[in-house]
Amino acid sequence: MYTTIEDGLRRQIEIVAVAETLHRLYPRKMKPRFLLTPAAVFVLLCASTTVWAQSDNVVAVDASAPAHPFPHFWEQMVGSGRSILSLRESYRDDLRRVKQITGFRYVRFHAIFHDEVGVYDEDATGKATYNFSYSDQIYDGLLANGVRPFVEMSFMPKKLAAKEIIQSFWYKPNVSPPKDRSKWDELISHFAAHLVERYGIDEVSQWYFEVWNEPNIDFWGGEPRQSAYWELYDHTARALKAVSPRLRVGGPATAQAAWADAFIQHCAEEHVPVDFVSTHVYGNDRAQDVFGTEENVPRDRMVCRAVKKVRDQIRSSALPHLPLIWSEFNASYSNEPDVTDAAYMGPWLAETIQQCDGLAEMMSYWTFSDVFEEQGVVKSPFYGGFGLLAEGGIPKPAFNAFKLLHSLGDERIELDSDAVLVTKKKDGSLALAVWNYAPPGQPGESRTVTLHFEHGRFRHALISMVDPGHGDVHAAYEKMGAPRNPTQVQIGELKRAAELSPPQARAVKGGELTLTLPSYGLAVVEVK
Repeated sequence: MYTTIEDGLRRQIEIVAVAETLHRLYPRKMKPRFLLTPAAVFVLLCASTTVWAQSDNVVAVDASAPAHPFPHFWEQMVGSGRSILSLRESYRDDLRRVKQITGFRYVRFHAIFHDEVGVYDEDATGKATYNFSYSDQIYDGLLANGVRPFVEMSFMPKKLAAKEIIQSFWYKPNVSPPKDRSKWDELISHFAAHLVERYGIDEVSQWYFEVWNEPNIDFWGGEPRQSAYWELYDHTARALKAVSPRLRVGGPATAQAAWADAFIQHCAEEHVPVDFVSTHVYGNDRAQDVFGTEENVPRDRMVCRAVKKVRDQIRSSALPHLPLIWSEFNASYSNEPDVTDAAYMGPWLAETIQQCDGLAEMMSYWTFSDVFEEQGVVKSPFYGGFGLLAEGGIPKPAFNAFKLLHSLGDERIELDSDAVLVTKKKDGSLALAVWNYAPPGQPGESRTVTLHFEHGRFRHALISMVDPGHGDVHAAYEKMGAPRNPTQVQIGELKRAAELSPPQARAVKGGELTLTLPSYGLAVVEVK
């Protein structure tokens, strides 16, 4: 079966070209009746186009096919801007909005030990003092909204830093190692003991403690980077476990899916506590950095290929049963409006979910909100920020994609398709994701798909769409002149424009349902 009409046309042309060449070389052996004139080839190709289009776009969905558990690993945890931002009402408003459509259980952010949170200080004699006022408000706010912290233990308080090594983020995190390892141990011990005292060990044992952020790049100033990080991790993990062995700790929280195998080996050989492995990758990371190859891995294949790489490293390690928590992922680590702000994210998310199924316990989308200041104060609503919600709480297409994908079932039915994912719900109904992927900035043609249902009496379908014409605020934003600072009235109009259309009710006739999706289109279909 040809994967596209174009593939079929090329193959037909190749066959004719080979036949003509053979006839020229061996005219007595090649009989003319096997050759086609150019006109005949054209007629044949045109006639066969319809046949190929129909066969390529019919997807057989067998409701009785084998199924496996399908936990919603992509929406269990989300990332956010640094810890102090969680005290803002706009942050908490956005958190509640995203919690409502995904049910996420954990949030991860940087910089709980940044000086602006005020956890660590030293008096005139150099004696350490601790103040948990702001950190309590941060964690109280999460728990009050039904979300637990995934505690990233970073960055270095100024008075505990060995030197001033300021990373490039706008809020100037110090990424130095500690000047005194025993003082770092005491900070971790006091911090963890306070959390247990305030919230109880039954609660805090359900949190995760991740040591630092991306120590393989410029978020860590230790030298040599890897061995210096091992030392930081060892001290942190042992200090946490000394407070309670029930506290869960892990790392290495690296960028570009790095160090996982070496990290596990180190922990196993040195008998250092470790409860999970965490790392990061983005769709536009380079193969050279992630895999050490010179190939060009497409944006829609990078994330899950990296996840599989690390999962395989864990399985072949001395600690093969460690959970894998992917604590950052997105289609881009840079500000690309035609990626993270665009309808492109619907198909990209669906493809990523399909490919990563079964490879990680949790994957944390970076981030849920554009209440976010790594590059400074937000200058316009749609600048390519990472959030599902733009400034002012305006939903992006990615927000609506998450909302639709949340309705997928908790069992996945096996299906050989690159653009259809079939799940089963507890009531026996099916929920399918169907999408039309194209690279960002390179929209393709519309795609018509006929779903042919087998071994099930399905009569009714509800179809919800996210695409450039549905659940995408950009047309309305451009129409009002793309204001850098929308008024409250304009923000209200944009929120209404971003809303999803009500699901379209359709009959399933003769066991079939036909959909047409534009480029960058994602449909979620519930069939009963």
